[in-house]
Amino acid sequence: MSNPSTAPAMAPASAELEADTIALLGALYGPRHRIAPVPSGAVGLVLSCEREIDLIELEQLCDAVGWSRRPVRRVRKALTHSLLRVGLWRHDPRLPKLVGFARCTGDGVVEATVWDVAVHPRYQGAGLGKQLMGYVLDQLREMAVERVSLFADPDVVGFYERQGWELEPLQRRCAFWYAP
Repeated sequence: MSNPSTAPAMAPASAELEADTIALLGALYGPRHRIAPVPSGAVGLVLSCEREIDLIELEQLCDAVGWSRRPVRRVRKALTHSLLRVGLWRHDPRLPKLVGFARCTGDGVVEATVWDVAVHPRYQGAGLGKQLMGYVLDQLREMAVERVSLFADPDVVGFYERQGWELEPLQRRCAFWYAP
């Protein structure tokens, strides 16, 4: 049986540890970060629209999902001109690893378009793509964007349809989400 007098002493240490973790995550990923829970809970994953996207890591992610390479200077320019850039990071306090990504263009008021949604194949199948898109839409809602469209390869359009996106009439590459 544990000594009841020691139980209260452990609570502040636990609270300090939690405060330290929150401070560390805020420093690494920004105040608007979100923990991305996974079924196993073994790997810490974090969504962030404030942590800078490393171009080499992004290129490695794009390679992993089978996308053709783009010139780095053009990717840098596209990121600079994007309305929103979201990374999904495998948390490591020394060196977080980019395992998912999405970006949006638009005016930030009336319309936005989602581009380049990717989750590393090792992390697919755990609901992370859905969490990534949920985080993207939450950030766009905070901006009060009224309408969001996206373009996707035909083999992943069903993924967006299952999340409630309305497909364009020919149901090929474009889907729409409307703010409530």
